[in-house]
Amino acid sequence: METITEVYMQWGATTQGIEELEERIGYSFRDKSLLKQALTHSSYANEMRILKSGNYERLEFLGDAVLELVSSDFLFSKYPAMPEGQLSKLRASLVCEPALSLASKRIELQKYFLLGKGEEATGGRERESIACDIMEAVIGAIYRDSGIEEAKKYIFKYILDDIEQKKLFYDAKSTLQELAQSKLKQELTYKVIYEIGPEHDKEFGVEALLGERVIGKGKGRSKKLAEQHAAYEALLKLQNEEE
Repeated sequence: METITEVYMQWGATTQGIEELEERIGYSFRDKSLLKQALTHSSYANEMRILKSGNYERLEFLGDAVLELVSSDFLFSKYPAMPEGQLSKLRASLVCEPALSLASKRIELQKYFLLGKGEEATGGRERESIACDIMEAVIGAIYRDSGIEEAKKYIFKYILDDIEQKKLFYDAKSTLQELAQSKLKQELTYKVIYEIGPEHDKEFGVEALLGERVIGKGKGRSKKLAEQHAAYEALLKLQNEEE
């Protein structure tokens, strides 16, 4: 089986690129094959005739469990008086697909994805679902390589930070609706401005309108997610106007 360096060379990356990724995430792998597996999409594994277990899916399964445990423990300690229902909602806002995708983009993780040519051609490198899965797979890889403490450092640094902004994103649609009704006294609507891609892999573009004024734009794999992005952009815009 090829080394991780050889895999990256095939896709235009270098040994320096591997070291760059490790520097970005603040962790150097002892077992480089774990990093390779965490970055390997099933489309690439199929093209390269790698065993199915060689893609990121098993590590993503593990990383998801580690993330849930670490985030639950963090919130349980940080908010000792918060009831279970609110803790669950807050945890969901921190580890939802869009939040993990945004976290991956902060470290430009998508630059290092190993994708098949077809997945690459159809925009897989920018797909939130893949970014979310690989973010969790990296957590699983770090856990397998060094254990819970190193995985926790990664989670704290990139996921359990800036809680208020992530909560604002998660609650964006309801928060914007309340603001439009109670304070701005205007009708809030969402308008689909484009819909592209096949039925199984669509992307929607949406505008958030206050009356006839466009106050936010968003895109996503569903209308609901696109509206959430548009509402979040609108809230940030309205906040800036008040300052």
